[in-house]
Amino acid sequence: MTGILFSVMFKKLRAYFGYPLLIMMTTNSVCSQQLLPLDEGHYIDSLKNSLIHVKEDSLKANTYFLLSNFYMNTDTLLSKDYLSKGKELSKDHPLGIAKYYFYSGHYYLANDKKKAAVYFKKSIELLSKFNTRECDELLAYAWYNYGVTQKDTEGYPYLIKLLTENSIPLIEKSGNIRKLGHLYSQLGIILTYNSEFEKAQTYLRKAIELLEVKAPDSQEMLMAYLNMANNFCYQSKGDEAKIMLDKAEKIIDSYPNSSLNPHFLYSKTLYFITKQKNENALETINMGIGASKQFGQLFLLQMFYFNKYDVLSKLGKLDEAKNVLTDILQENILTKDASNRKTIYRELSAVTKKLGKFEEALAWSDKYSKISDSINQSQMSLQVNELETKFRTAEKEKELAQKKLEISKKDHYVKVLGIFTFLLLLSAIFTFFYFKNKRKLAQQREINLQQQLHEIEQEKTIKLTRAMLDGEERERQRVAKDLHDGLGGMLAGVKINLSSWSANNLVDNQFESFHKILNQLDHSVSELRNIARNLMPESLLNFGLEIALKDLCDFYMKENLKIEYQPINMEESLPLNVQLNIYRIVQELLSNAMKHSGATNILLQCSQSDYQFFITVEDNGVGIKKSDKSKSKSMGLKNLEDRVHYMKGHMEISTVENEGTSVNIELYTNVA
Repeated sequence: MTGILFSVMFKKLRAYFGYPLLIMMTTNSVCSQQLLPLDEGHYIDSLKNSLIHVKEDSLKANTYFLLSNFYMNTDTLLSKDYLSKGKELSKDHPLGIAKYYFYSGHYYLANDKKKAAVYFKKSIELLSKFNTRECDELLAYAWYNYGVTQKDTEGYPYLIKLLTENSIPLIEKSGNIRKLGHLYSQLGIILTYNSEFEKAQTYLRKAIELLEVKAPDSQEMLMAYLNMANNFCYQSKGDEAKIMLDKAEKIIDSYPNSSLNPHFLYSKTLYFITKQKNENALETINMGIGASKQFGQLFLLQMFYFNKYDVLSKLGKLDEAKNVLTDILQENILTKDASNRKTIYRELSAVTKKLGKFEEALAWSDKYSKISDSINQSQMSLQVNELETKFRTAEKEKELAQKKLEISKKDHYVKVLGIFTFLLLLSAIFTFFYFKNKRKLAQQREINLQQQLHEIEQEKTIKLTRAMLDGEERERQRVAKDLHDGLGGMLAGVKINLSSWSANNLVDNQFESFHKILNQLDHSVSELRNIARNLMPESLLNFGLEIALKDLCDFYMKENLKIEYQPINMEESLPLNVQLNIYRIVQELLSNAMKHSGATNILLQCSQSDYQFFITVEDNGVGIKKSDKSKSKSMGLKNLEDRVHYMKGHMEISTVENEGTSVNIELYTNVA
């Protein structure tokens, strides 16, 4: 979606104002960002002071979550640390767990929308269980931010639907006028980005009317003024935009260190560009670049760069304009999208051509052509075919026109020959397209066949894995039964017979040595039972997965090793083969952590949501050394990966040397 906006809107505003509407892409930074108080210094001091004086774990956890949210753009490591501390304090508080998922979604929103979507979806599920004003507000923003994560795949209509049908009604229910004004403002700017200017103004006016009464000097009021100013700029209504900017400036002037200053400078840039004040725009852009870097607002930084390129081009400073584009390529933020790179390559080709660097211009043009082919090869082929048909038709019409001029001077034979030639040409064109389409169909059939073969191969692999795992479990069960009932019983009988024999055959000085042998026999029976238990845990068969995992943790715990077990929403109705696979996966993870990590604390968290099952194992051990990562996989890790693959899941291993290892596994319990 971002790439489409970039290429289409670039052309629109070139014709509209003479500058790119790539500005509209700032929706990613505005829509997904939680507004912070304007006096951020006082805000952060109050949060840190709260950590000192607050005693309740739930309140401290909430403070840690807010601190994580504050630092997520400027210090990601510190933000993650605060998030982890909040999670630790929330483990016994359901609302705290819901908040953890909510703020984790915020943490990943800028860089990993897929992961953020999982966290927001989980927070929606957990927050929906509470009926408080605070939860209604969090739930409203969880729905909104989930829509932001889906925007690139579902488009703006889906985001607008969630905003109008979920988020705004929840905020209205909570009675929070400031947040209601903020969401009206967000809806207005989203409609602005989609060129629905009049509809956007309706919601922006609602936001301004509410906030001017209830929160006239707030950050929400500032953004409402700026969003309305942007709306006017996109319509070339510079005078109306100036009125909104002046109101916004009265608010932001008192807070020169606010992270909202780059947003104000951006709106001011739009105003100067709209009024054709290029020198003023360039000065404001340079200020905006510095402010965006200061607050880690990388996407907004790229927008300033694009406007700087356009203004420098207008001022005839082509070398500087070219340098701006190459800087954008080096930043590699917007250029992760292929459509954005395509537009930048095109502009670089144009500007280097104007500079007279034709060889370099040709190189950029070649890059533009290659990426255009890779982005939309099928559409390009269709366009080429259409152009080819039009060309042939034009040539044919020209030829026919010439023949018509000569036909009156030629006899009937020449007429017949001309008609025959025309029909032959039509036949050739028809044959050309017929065989071309036939070749395409054959290629498509080949692709479909290869895909079917790949799917069949995958299904065979899954069936083979299933058969191997089922066979392994049956063999484990058989061996466990034989050991426990057969060999265990025999050893117990041996002990009884020996005890009976000793009473009648040993003298007093032989009893001590004999009892030592009996103790060794007792130890052997215990070891035998432990082996049988590991092969097939009776608690799993008798009491289910949750109790079996707790027993497993208790079994592995030692004097110098603490294992904390956190089950969340685990269902008892899972099929036995699924429970066995999950049990074996956890058993392998705990065994590896015990043997290799040297940890003193291990956290095991298991949670379930519909058909998804999540396993997290974290330890404070030595981690995995870089030299160990290149070594071949052990049999245990291979078996673990086979079981995860069998349950259509995936596994992530994160490790920091001398700090610990974290393993996150997502499984699907609806396997056949």
